[in-house]
Amino acid sequence: MSSRYPGCAAARDPAAPGLDPAALGEIVTRALARRGIRRGLAPAPVLGFAETGERARAREAGEAMLAAGQVATLVVAGGQGSRLGHAGPKGTFPLGPVSGRSLFELQAQKLARLGRRFGRTLPWIVLTSTGTDAATRAFFARHADFGHEVSFVRQREAPCVDFSGRPLLAAPGRRATAPDGHGGMLRALADAGVLDRLAARGVRALAYHQVDNALVRMADPILLGLLATRGAEVATKVVRKARPAERLGTVGLCAGRIHVIEYTELAPEEAEARAADGGLRLWAGSIGVHAFALDWLSRLAPRADELLPFHASPKPIPCLDASGHAVAPREPNGYKLERFVFDLLPEARTAVMLEAAREEEYAPVKNANGGESPASARRALDACARRWLAAAHWVLPPDSVALELDHSVIDGPDDAASLPFRDATAAGPVVRLGPGGLT
Repeated sequence: MSSRYPGCAAARDPAAPGLDPAALGEIVTRALARRGIRRGLAPAPVLGFAETGERARAREAGEAMLAAGQVATLVVAGGQGSRLGHAGPKGTFPLGPVSGRSLFELQAQKLARLGRRFGRTLPWIVLTSTGTDAATRAFFARHADFGHEVSFVRQREAPCVDFSGRPLLAAPGRRATAPDGHGGMLRALADAGVLDRLAARGVRALAYHQVDNALVRMADPILLGLLATRGAEVATKVVRKARPAERLGTVGLCAGRIHVIEYTELAPEEAEARAADGGLRLWAGSIGVHAFALDWLSRLAPRADELLPFHASPKPIPCLDASGHAVAPREPNGYKLERFVFDLLPEARTAVMLEAAREEEYAPVKNANGGESPASARRALDACARRWLAAAHWVLPPDSVALELDHSVIDGPDDAASLPFRDATAAGPVVRLGPGGLT
């Protein structure tokens, strides 16, 4: 982040298209120096649930943008499903509690509902990586792009290093690499000409999310509308952190600008500090859902490498060991160098934080078991569907029966209330039922 923001400053990385040894060493040194030291954050202002009037005005403005065809959507989908035991891109992972629909298909349903509601086709941009691009394109082709207008953009790769900062090898003479993080989307969109093409068709806002959030509310009119009602360049969703060390970026204010600090880089005493009411002082965690003003992204794109420094993320990295044998460790054995899209936020004159309900909008799929796993995400989908149907006074099956909605028909309680039937046990295929014991 720029030196204009004292106390939260982080040195810029050089643009490094070839990443020669000297440049790589400098990048790694800077990335490692960021870990666990960020201080000086104050709580950021957040538009909470009580601000019903402003939320209503933002919703109206966002709905007008959607109806005017001024919104495109972007899903960051460069990751593999290997940590989930899935041989393929994470977006192809089967997650539907009853149908086994993939993450991509669940999100395609949500996009279809938006399209019908506002009478517009929303361009859907899928950000892939070298490792997922071909398989993702083939998956969408098999499903006829789920009936959507889809374009694919491939992000760049960055080297992986061991804990001493030395490059890891994937094969003799070939470095191990990984996608350059969700912040790589800006350079990728610009290089592919997507920002210019969207602007030419009248798109004003880009709705951004990550593929592994099973509960994501795609192109939320309230979030989009805040770009208009607040004159903001970016609007971001946050939830209340469950614990100080939760793996979410912490949102805070420094020198009058919004910052999001990766959980590994925030000083422990800052993460654990308490407010007068006993809650976390820095309670707002970013869930990777943003709305960006398209013209703002276009202005920043020429400086993408400067504005989006590399961070060092400890990960298990397949590589050659000291004996030259291929290994696939289960525990972190080095760092992936990743750019984080939230490093753009301090560049915004106006950035708005919008509080979201975790149980309605955030169920990540990151681990094979336990929390943030397919099992926990399926339970969250089932519970959310039951709340929506109950709010519309539907007859529900017992909790021992798994329930799954067709989100192209029901993507909220208002949709459930608009249908002429109210019995979930006789509403297939809009409401699918299956065996309980979601896993």
